[in-house]
Amino acid sequence: MTEAILLVGGKGTRLRPLTVHTPKPMVRAAGVPFLTHQLARARAAGVEHVVLATSYLAEVFEPYFGDGSSLGLHLEYVTEEEPLGTGGALRNVASRLHSGPDDPVLVFNGDILTGLDIRALVRTHGTTGADVSLHLTKVTDPRAYGLVPTDETGRVLAFLEKPQAPEEIVTDQINAGAYVFRRSVIDTIPQGRPVSVERETFPELLAAGAHLQGMVDSTYWLDLGTPAAFVRGSADLVLGRAPSPAVPGRCGDRLILPTAVVAPDAKLTCGTVVGEGAFVAEGARVSGSTILPGAVIEPGAVITDSLIGTRARIGTRSVLTGTVIGDGAVVGADNELREGVRVWCDARIPAGSVRFSSDQ
Repeated sequence: MTEAILLVGGKGTRLRPLTVHTPKPMVRAAGVPFLTHQLARARAAGVEHVVLATSYLAEVFEPYFGDGSSLGLHLEYVTEEEPLGTGGALRNVASRLHSGPDDPVLVFNGDILTGLDIRALVRTHGTTGADVSLHLTKVTDPRAYGLVPTDETGRVLAFLEKPQAPEEIVTDQINAGAYVFRRSVIDTIPQGRPVSVERETFPELLAAGAHLQGMVDSTYWLDLGTPAAFVRGSADLVLGRAPSPAVPGRCGDRLILPTAVVAPDAKLTCGTVVGEGAFVAEGARVSGSTILPGAVIEPGAVITDSLIGTRARIGTRSVLTGTVIGDGAVVGADNELREGVRVWCDARIPAGSVRFSSDQ
């Protein structure tokens, strides 16, 4: 297997304001765009040619990654004029593939951080003679996902989208968003219209008697669709809990990128990342958080499980927990922001304006 398709066209609406100016795969996780981790892991598994199926803010990908040679890859970019869904995106880029009809093509969703053994998934695909092989993972609460029950050999029996009633939850196995397709199957997807592989392609293949194989791999897996999950994924990459050859430094409690400045008595813990040109002042405490390039953390600020956008500023003694601060936003001194707060890009919060406790 030498080819892969990465689906990176989504708008990332659940991640806003992080994705106002930046497509979700290009938001930095552990110091580099998240897509870098996926590309590096694909290369490590033997992939040589990757086609990126882009749509939202498509113009930012190629200037950053170029032809892919810096990663040891050959990259191509195909932009959808109108969103085509997961299946439609695959069909839209099929003409760029070099594979023969029976060759395997790896497919990744652009928002999944995983420790999947890619080579094992490809081997499973080959040894079982499947038309499509799916990475499955087990979760404790499967209601938010598509369930994929299999028989004792791993052959897929059904696709059950986001069940709610208890009797509908027949397995804890979910579609984990990575696949190996027989090339000829991609060519059968309808062209020029939106198609969902999860809701249309896979069920129709199953109904037609095609062989869909599931491989359960319950190593690290995280859907980075929400701000809290994205911050956690970045921290896990820094801590070494999530594997990636693209982390720009040694795994540990913190990652400080070149040109960042951190005061000697500032405390950075739990997988915190400080991006290029950012500044963390004296007495600040930052835990499990991502400080994007050019951001400023003023003296005595306390930031936990949060993401601070590019060129944002957090004022003296402000306390942030589980928050997202958009690019260029300013949170004045002595504010207190708690879980779920999202401050939009370039917004201004005056000093002492938001609190969850008294001023005593």
